[in-house]
Amino acid sequence: MESKRKIALITGASRGIGSQVAIDLAARGIFVIINYSSRSSSAKEVLKKIKDAGGDGIISHFDVSNFVQVSEKIKEIINKVGVIHILINNAGITRDTLLLRMKEEDWDKVISVNLKGSFNCTKAVARQMIKQRYGRIVNVTSVVGEMGNPGQTNYSAAKAGIVGFTKACAKEFASRGVTVNAVSPGFIETDITADLSDQVRKEYLKRIPLGRFGNIKDVSNLIEFLVSDQASYITGEVIKVNGGLYT
Repeated sequence: MESKRKIALITGASRGIGSQVAIDLAARGIFVIINYSSRSSSAKEVLKKIKDAGGDGIISHFDVSNFVQVSEKIKEIINKVGVIHILINNAGITRDTLLLRMKEEDWDKVISVNLKGSFNCTKAVARQMIKQRYGRIVNVTSVVGEMGNPGQTNYSAAKAGIVGFTKACAKEFASRGVTVNAVSPGFIETDITADLSDQVRKEYLKRIPLGRFGNIKDVSNLIEFLVSDQASYITGEVIKVNGGLYT
């Protein structure tokens, strides 16, 4: 990017927002580490696109919700590539249903991947970032973490937790040159929104002032800025990318 080559770890980078972020950062000359948990072929396809375009990176398979596994894998990554300058906590899942029908495992799994996963990965890279006195951490939250959504109490709670986590980490790390911000996408065209019925899509579109769902590039553009040197004086922010749905 602006200075020497940087290295970025993007969790959940085999699809959706994560894959676009990996592709866009690689196009900037950043060496990307593409994390995935269950889609090996998709991760390989993302890496192929990156290399075909002249970029570079590697694939790293681990479950962000597993504290021990994350710690071990990130140690391996650091031993292999030297440092991590950028962390994008993007990995996330949904297990949607009304609260009265929600099983305990549906709650636990969503909290574990979406919220605990951000804790696990941030903790694993933070010491090294603090030591090198440089780091960019971007957490992907969601508009439903700010405004709530029926049938998504688990997802809303996890994403709301990321907001508080972001603000606290920003204050803890700021004196060491590490910024921590969050992006809060609204309804973005991904695998998750692809499952919505036509009726539900129409209802949501009525509530979005810009009159359309966002695309993954809309979110990636913001993340690309937040990890750049131009954003060096921005930390602890939660920036909305929702077309005016929630302000």
